[in-house]
Amino acid sequence: MIKEKNYYLKRSLFITATNTDIGKSYAAKEFLKYYSNKGFKVGYFKPIETGVKDYPLDGTMLLNFTKKLNPSFDVNINDVVPYQFELGAAPYVAKKDISIDINYIKEKRDYLLQFCDFLIIEGAGGLMVPIEENYFLCDLIRDLECKTILIAPSKLGGINDTLLSRNLLKQKNIDFETYINLHIDKASFYEVSYPYYKDCIKDIKFLHELNKI
Repeated sequence: MIKEKNYYLKRSLFITATNTDIGKSYAAKEFLKYYSNKGFKVGYFKPIETGVKDYPLDGTMLLNFTKKLNPSFDVNINDVVPYQFELGAAPYVAKKDISIDINYIKEKRDYLLQFCDFLIIEGAGGLMVPIEENYFLCDLIRDLECKTILIAPSKLGGINDTLLSRNLLKQKNIDFETYINLHIDKASFYEVSYPYYKDCIKDIKFLHELNKI
């Protein structure tokens, strides 16, 4: 089947972040709610999850949440998280001798799109997390042809991480929006970090405002 121009851009969104533990899973949940409230039958995909013991925690939680929003998303956890690794590390390290097949990830993405109108894809770690020796998460985003949501932290030091990530996305010609997850250092954020964002990054948004009525 020949896909129309911008087919994946119109039907999927990739959630990434400036680093690990910034709130990608929380953001994925918020965007699932957002698109569901807009009338879309939503789906969820996390191509790689590390730190998996008995089952992928993030993937399972968000698959169950997605099925509540879209009961026709009739898939299992191995479809949603095709690569699961026990070691909590970058995929390149966690996979050990296993080769991660990007075409297989694309096939899973296409399979999941059969059960939804719009697919939320969650990454692993930040943009330069290695998947293979010379293949990084930002390369996966580019190859999946997605618009990207960059989740940035509210903590001290977040400006540097946010600017580095935004510059990389621009260099890769990836269409993106930036959302602050107002979580850590909430009390000091508006004094310590927000003045720069307000003056210098006019398109910055806040995650907690996404689903405000």
